[in-house]
Amino acid sequence: MKGPRSRSDHDLGADMAAGFVPGPPTEVSQRATRSHVVLVDGVSAQVSGAWQDHTDGYDAGDERNTMQITRSALAKMIDHTLLKTDSTRAQVAALVAEARELGTFSVCVSPSMLPITEELGEVKVATVCGFPSGNHTPAAKAAEAAESAKLGADEVDMVINIGLLKEGRADLVEEEIRAVREAAPDVLLKVIIESAALTDDEIVAACKASEAAGADYVKTSTGFHPSGGASAHAVKLMAETVGDRLGVKASGGIRDFASANAMVEAGATRLGLSGSAAVLEGADGADVEAGDDY
Repeated sequence: MKGPRSRSDHDLGADMAAGFVPGPPTEVSQRATRSHVVLVDGVSAQVSGAWQDHTDGYDAGDERNTMQITRSALAKMIDHTLLKTDSTRAQVAALVAEARELGTFSVCVSPSMLPITEELGEVKVATVCGFPSGNHTPAAKAAEAAESAKLGADEVDMVINIGLLKEGRADLVEEEIRAVREAAPDVLLKVIIESAALTDDEIVAACKASEAAGADYVKTSTGFHPSGGASAHAVKLMAETVGDRLGVKASGGIRDFASANAMVEAGATRLGLSGSAAVLEGADGADVEAGDDY
């Protein structure tokens, strides 16, 4: 079973959300969750479901207490993603270069693209497991995750067996997640539940199984399921279910800044995007670095 991770390992960009409060660096959490104090641009940030205050990361909202995240803060929440079946290594190299330019938290690529040989800088490496159907045996998923970890993956996004959940066997879903967790104890583990294909009760059951098995995040979608991708409703329900104990990643169909901001307002602490540049371009009040074209 995994031990605690330091802030420098994986999680700085992952826990971005609303409400900034003062606090010393010693309050930084040891785990990738949604409510812990994290450091953002040198400021301690209390992550919570409430949009309480504004600082360098957020623009003040209206009387309804809403807020708009800035470009730099949003970038630090993004897994810049390339998972198309016909992707090439040249495209992965371009993805890494763009991730560094945009300032995203990570790149997310298929396991066959590991190890990443390009210079990453501060960009982390995420990959997928049991993707996209989830209809792999627990042993196959565990082996895939373990190999990816050896090849340099910092994070693994695994797909659950949705059929088992539909059959009411959340216990078996928990077992397969635990198998992956134990096979790759040092990676940050996100569990893809395909929320668009689930009822609310099934979303809650999947989140509870993920937490019980030792996952770090729950994630809405692969982006490949015909039922669709992320919705604010699903993200809100997932965030309410896992509380401040796990992170929530929204992915699938997030193509503009308004959609991304809505997911963050609903409780997302990480975003999976393939069109990151277009999303970031829509962030008003962006604190763009000199020389950045986005």
